[in-house]
Amino acid sequence: MGKAERLKKARPPVQKNTHDGRLPPGQTLTEKFPILHEGEVPEYNLATWDFTLFGEGATKKTFTYDELMQLPQTTIVKDIHCVTRWSRFDNAFTGVTIKDLLKDFEIPEGTKHVMIYGDHDYETNLPLEDLLKEDILLAHSFEGKPLTAKHGYPFRLVVPHLYFWKSVKWIRGIEFLQEDRPGFWERNGFHNYGEVFREERFSGEDLDIPEDEWHKKEFD
Repeated sequence: MGKAERLKKARPPVQKNTHDGRLPPGQTLTEKFPILHEGEVPEYNLATWDFTLFGEGATKKTFTYDELMQLPQTTIVKDIHCVTRWSRFDNAFTGVTIKDLLKDFEIPEGTKHVMIYGDHDYETNLPLEDLLKEDILLAHSFEGKPLTAKHGYPFRLVVPHLYFWKSVKWIRGIEFLQEDRPGFWERNGFHNYGEVFREERFSGEDLDIPEDEWHKKEFD
């Protein structure tokens, strides 16, 4: 049974406080940072680690870890929301904004979508206009400290306005696409876009997710 099917067995939590509309529908507020991912946590040698921008019609550009760290560094403070129904307010992530990352990269004409790649063999899709929002970050630190391995060290994507499966851990590259195609979870029952305030959790029928699913995971 796939994850999308496992997560539809219980009613969503009843929200007693939406924090003046700041907490999206169906979410529970937590001060912890749950750890959720598929597969093993990668181990890296930063001397050989790299990150690549590529796509049809693009001139491929590869960064080393040191080259990314030498780009302008930005801290954003944003709320984050997981499809498994937890939300966490005021998270400080530090890293490189996508706009700074792409400053010297020519996006191919006709690009409308991107595919984000992470280890091991993970991928998720985004509209290009979402990737280019001001607060989209290639993050290396959380709350002033380097990301832990389980939260995506050395870099993860942060896309605050979408469910957090779009914020790819262990990111390794971005492919620029003229046509959309679904990523890993999008092929396995999750919504193609994932906007949190519209509760775009699943493709197809409206499914429930157990309110206690994320309580079963590790926390930081």
